[in-house]
Amino acid sequence: MVQAVEDPYCKERLVPAHQMGPTSRRECPAKAQAAWRQMSTNNVDSLVRVADIIHPGLPESDQVFAERVRLFPQGCLALMEDDKMWGYAISHPICRRQPPALDSLLGELASDADQYYIHDLAILPEYRGHGLAYECVTKLLAIANAEEYPTISLISVYNTAPFWGRFGFVPVTVDECLQEKLLDYGGDATYLERNNKE
Repeated sequence: MVQAVEDPYCKERLVPAHQMGPTSRRECPAKAQAAWRQMSTNNVDSLVRVADIIHPGLPESDQVFAERVRLFPQGCLALMEDDKMWGYAISHPICRRQPPALDSLLGELASDADQYYIHDLAILPEYRGHGLAYECVTKLLAIANAEEYPTISLISVYNTAPFWGRFGFVPVTVDECLQEKLLDYGGDATYLERNNKE
C-alpha cells in the first residue's frame, strides 16, 4: 500500500526582512536535515509507530515488516533525522502481478520473481512537501533497474495514483485473484505498473 502524496519539489517561501525573527527559516528545513538510509531490523519498532499513524485502517504486524527487511534489506529505507524515523519505504521482488496479501508473511522471495514491487512508501505529515518522496521513489527505481526487473508495481491507496503517474505508473487490468486482494486495501486501491524497458 503506497501513501506518499506531496509536491516532489521543495517550494521556498521568502519571508520579508521586517518579518524575520531569530528562528525564521526557509519553508524547506526538513530536506537538509532528514535523509533516506537503508533500514535494519532494529528500525522495525519505529516503522510500526509511523505506519500506525499513517495507515490506521490498514494495519500490518511488526513480523511482516521485519521479514521484508530480512529478505530484501536493500529495498527497505528509513527516513531518519537525529535517530528518529519520519518515514519509510518497503520494496522487494515478486512474481508479476502477484503482490502479497495485506499483513501476510512471504516466507521467502520467489526464486522466479520477475517484477519489482513497492509495498509501501509513507512519510509523516511534518516531512511532506520537501521532495523526500520524490527522492525515495528515485532510489527505489534505481534499485529495480540495477536488479534488471522489466516492470515495477504497487498498490496505490488514498487516491495517490496521480502522484505515481509522474513516475510512469499507470493502472492495469487485473485478474479476479488480484482484484480480491485489492479489496483489503480499501475501496480506492488501484494496482499500478511501470515499464522500465520499452
